[in-house]
Amino acid sequence: MGRAFVAGLVVVAALTGCTVQTPEGEGKRRSPVHIELPGDTPSPGRTPAGDDGRPDPAPRPDDDKPRTAPAPPRVLWSRGDTGRDVRELQARLRQVAWLFEGPTGTYGEQTERAVSGFQGKRGLPRTGKTDTVTWQRLLRMTREPGRWDLYLMGGQQADPPDARCRTGRVLCIDKTSRTLRWMVDGRTVSTMAVRFGSRGTPTREGVFSVYWKSRDHVSTLYDSPMPYAMFFSGGQAVHFSADFAARGYAGASHGCVNVRDEAAIAELYAQVRNGDKVVVSW
Repeated sequence: MGRAFVAGLVVVAALTGCTVQTPEGEGKRRSPVHIELPGDTPSPGRTPAGDDGRPDPAPRPDDDKPRTAPAPPRVLWSRGDTGRDVRELQARLRQVAWLFEGPTGTYGEQTERAVSGFQGKRGLPRTGKTDTVTWQRLLRMTREPGRWDLYLMGGQQADPPDARCRTGRVLCIDKTSRTLRWMVDGRTVSTMAVRFGSRGTPTREGVFSVYWKSRDHVSTLYDSPMPYAMFFSGGQAVHFSADFAARGYAGASHGCVNVRDEAAIAELYAQVRNGDKVVVSW
């Protein structure tokens, strides 16, 4: 009789959506049968209880709201910034053919356009500002620039002058820093970037003097213009170079000391006299 009653109760439970708890073991009392009717609110007994036996609180209504959008990447450099880091950015942009001027060390319009183009090509927001995401992407695509990649078009600092430059009127030319100082009695009047001869046609080193000036000189050997030429050793002279102005240290002279800043060498040419000393050193 008892077994028939229980079996009937199980059938009723199944037909009405019941949950039946099975016996825990032979010889133990059976647990009560829990019945849920359709549409009923779930019993608190189905909610996991906390340490105190009470059910956990229901989720707050705002839990399903969208989470706050992630913060945009931090901007490292943007238009108007200057410095060595900007030079590296520009040098790397040159490597991937997004920039063709400089590096200048100044984040100007051309750099902003180059960054924007680079971003757009890679599906990044075209802000023209170099943020951390843009910078990391550029780093992965380029190599570490060398010193003369950073100063391809000049702008580098001059090293301390050679001791032989500290007296008199001197064109003090340093091959290490690739600079020319115009010095008078130990005082630097002006400084400019210069370029030298290639390995096959090196610029001679030593102490010389200016022996001839030629404002609109044209080389008889290479048939190339040498404006503001100041000759100091054989056919070697300090002069303006349009090629240096256009290509920077990507090129070289045939032994002369090239200057890329035409306004600077025009002013220098007006001050230098025949007989002024020239020192070329490492």
